[in-house]
Amino acid sequence: MGDWRGRPVAVSCGLRRVSMSPPSDSFIRFESIYQTRVWGGRRLETRFGRILPDSRLPYGESWEISAREEADCRVRGGSLDGRRLSELWADPSLRRTIFGEDAPEAERFPLLCKILDAREKLSIQVHPPASVAAALGGEPKTEVWYIADADPGATLYVGVREGVDETRFRDAIATGRVESCVHALPVAKGQHLFLPSGRLHAIGAGLLIYEIQQSSDTTYRVYDWDRPGIDGRPRALHVEESLKCIDFTDTAPAMGEVDGELLVHCEHFRLEKHRLAAGGSVKEATRGRFAIVAVVDGALGGKGARPGEGDFFLVPAGGGEGLRAEGEAEVLVTTWG
Repeated sequence: MGDWRGRPVAVSCGLRRVSMSPPSDSFIRFESIYQTRVWGGRRLETRFGRILPDSRLPYGESWEISAREEADCRVRGGSLDGRRLSELWADPSLRRTIFGEDAPEAERFPLLCKILDAREKLSIQVHPPASVAAALGGEPKTEVWYIADADPGATLYVGVREGVDETRFRDAIATGRVESCVHALPVAKGQHLFLPSGRLHAIGAGLLIYEIQQSSDTTYRVYDWDRPGIDGRPRALHVEESLKCIDFTDTAPAMGEVDGELLVHCEHFRLEKHRLAAGGSVKEATRGRFAIVAVVDGALGGKGARPGEGDFFLVPAGGGEGLRAEGEAEVLVTTWG
């Protein structure tokens, strides 16, 4: 919440490869990095009590856990105060201690977690599959959306409709009928949707979403509802790149199903949802695993912090004992796939 997160930070600094002793922290908090978006709103402020950088601008994204060069989250508080996430990942002893023995051998931290405030519709877009990403100069991006809140009648646009192939889709682009080719899904709070790279999609208006994804910022917009950007100029489209990425066999996908605590399990991450009884420890949900935890409902208390709805933090392997539910609480737990 506002009193434990601190003010937003600017973008990254250079990576310092220094030796650090293992942290004693049972959880690690980060400062958020806020991103303006033409489709964004102010719910990060009004719902979560965040202090946004500019009172006049729409903020569509809060990057909660990120080690990207252009947006490298800084630790707030604890024994690692002021360190960047990229630094924790780059230090061999810290990587093992924090991220566990199952952490992938990747050059940079491979996940990115966001909150999305879609006051208006996002563009109809696609992220490149690994098979074509490098040739297009981009990065693959598989993701999952958890619906934190939804206005009545809110909709997601996902996959193509039956009978839509590349030829029909090209014609729809030329004649301004792209929306007619995209499968629309009504959506409600508490649902989730898995989006592998190559799945055509758009988030509709009136949705608040927690997004867990590969660490990528490559998006190809194929249609943007004929609106200008924040600067009043038309936003760039990437039609040819999009057509090389869209999976036209991905017709009429459905919202995700829940299997006990499991929401999604893919090669990149595993996402679970846990309900903690009053006094229950976060460690009950993480079970000794490294995890990214997001509070969905309720609040947690411990060591001077009180993470509440919308707050994300890391739990090192073996950690989490210091946070307990104040009343019942629901948390999302993301760990390695």
